[in-house]
Amino acid sequence: MEFLFADWLGTPAWFWLAFIALVVALTAFDLGILNKEDKEMGIGESLKLSAFYISIALAFGAWVWAAKGGEAGLQYYTGFFIEKALSIDNIFVISLIFATFAIPPRYQYRALLWGIVAVIVLRGIMIAGGAALVTEYEWLLYVFAAFLVFTGIKMLFAGEKPMDVAGNPVVKWLSRHIPITGELHGEKFFVRVPDSKTGKLVLAATPLFLALVVINLADLVFAVDSVPAIFAITTDTFIVYTSNIMAILGLRALYFALSAMVHRFHYLKYALALVLVFIGSKIFVADFILGGDKFPPLISLGVTVGLIAGGIIWSLVKTRDEEAALPQ
Repeated sequence: MEFLFADWLGTPAWFWLAFIALVVALTAFDLGILNKEDKEMGIGESLKLSAFYISIALAFGAWVWAAKGGEAGLQYYTGFFIEKALSIDNIFVISLIFATFAIPPRYQYRALLWGIVAVIVLRGIMIAGGAALVTEYEWLLYVFAAFLVFTGIKMLFAGEKPMDVAGNPVVKWLSRHIPITGELHGEKFFVRVPDSKTGKLVLAATPLFLALVVINLADLVFAVDSVPAIFAITTDTFIVYTSNIMAILGLRALYFALSAMVHRFHYLKYALALVLVFIGSKIFVADFILGGDKFPPLISLGVTVGLIAGGIIWSLVKTRDEEAALPQ
């Protein structure tokens, strides 16, 4: 039993095993109970399920706080709120992807669920790689910080640029190299269809699989911002990974509630930009102004939550007239 208390990336192995067990249980709950049959999830059900996942994430943060100390707890919550806000921005892209491939709502949940499973693995690889690099080359934190400041400033002044899903190079490559059906086949990602030349049955991908691939590619793009952001808060690999994954786990539930009103979160982008600038800047402030002392984690959490909440509230206030003008 000694291995349970062995140090793994700065945290006892049993911490990691407990977290993995929680993720597996939640995923099995989704697959075995919530996703037994294809159906469109209503807004009410979506909000209740999202509240459930947020409650689990907050309770997990309380456990981190009790087990690893208040500073680690504050770092976890800061990372969680940043990733949760970034996932709201990601919802617009996911909605566009489903619309491009004409995926009806009753099949979207399945694609989102397996997309999250892939994200858990991909984020783990990215975070493990980032942690190894930061441990070996501590100066990379300054690169991450500068990148966040640059990205945030760019987001503040960049115009709206629609994503060209159909023109995605990966989609084009897949279309050239594997058979793809012209229509959906229920919830299936792959089906056997007659080959147009030989007439023999061949394995072909469906549009639902293409949507799944593009969703994961989009997440990799978003991870370029979110992973450096959490490393700028803490280099504790356990906090970095768990805060990311706990925020992402509830994304599929939150999607159905927000996808219908994502246009009302227009100003959240600017709040997220300010959060990235703040998180990046505080590394330079801590090292060059505070003389190497850590930036107070409570202030980090307060500023992060304040900016995100302000962006959401301002968006809802500024767009309420647009919502009222929509045909009922």
